Amino acid sequence: MQRREFLNLSALAGTAGAFGFSEVAKSAAASIASKELYELREYRLASLAKRDVWERFYAEVAIPALNRLGLGPIGTFKLADNSSPNLWVLIPHVTVETVLTLADRLLADKEFLEKGAPLLQSAADDPPYLRMESTLFLAFDHMPKMALPAKGPGRLFQLRVYESATRAKNKKKIEMFNEGGEIRIFLKTGLTPVFFGEAIIGPRMPNLTYMLGFDSKEEMNAAWKRFLEDPEWLKLKADPQYQNTVSNIINLILLPAAGSQV
Repeated sequence: MQRREFLNLSALAGTAGAFGFSEVAKSAAASIASKELYELREYRLASLAKRDVWERFYAEVAIPALNRLGLGPIGTFKLADNSSPNLWVLIPHVTVETVLTLADRLLADKEFLEKGAPLLQSAADDPPYLRMESTLFLAFDHMPKMALPAKGPGRLFQLRVYESATRAKNKKKIEMFNEGGEIRIFLKTGLTPVFFGEAIIGPRMPNLTYMLGFDSKEEMNAAWKRFLEDPEWLKLKADPQYQNTVSNIINLILLPAAGSQV
């Protein structure tokens, strides 16, 4: 952990002690420091042609710049069925500081500005995107770091968002993945995760989001069949304490975009 981050977390814990919950604060600070943060961006684009521009921009300009800043691997993704021109970008962070300073550090990168000028200096009447939506996630206790399970040329990914009616139900579903053993059952049955994240800031709150990676569609379908028939999963699913913890599920099948490092 960097010295500044350690001091900030220590100060937080010390301040909390004045209110009688220092041990809770210390435990929370230690837990957060051991886990990655993930920024997931969704670029809402007007056309597939605009998406092609953004794919090239990330592959040739943005990803190399992010790597120079010590961030990576960077994932870029598009819908497998091309039903939307949107582009998703996954950026892992080790500290909150890199999240807060990312935009300024990119704009201080001369190579990024020069190579990205055609897009970064787009005319007002031809904006590069309609909007960009970003969510910040904190990694789960039982998967604190990103993994790269799928590496083949035909790989695909599932991005799944589990919305909950209340924050308490959201926390209970996260517990089901961690202490309940759902992550372990995923791994046992071949549902190989890239990350699990608790949404800290962003839309569709409260939610948890995770990404799975597969080398083929056939592998994905076979793994889900094993999972849904697994006795441990059937028992866990029937546990009353975990009932009605998810109110809506969003499921996207994604392909890696040009230059994706995930």
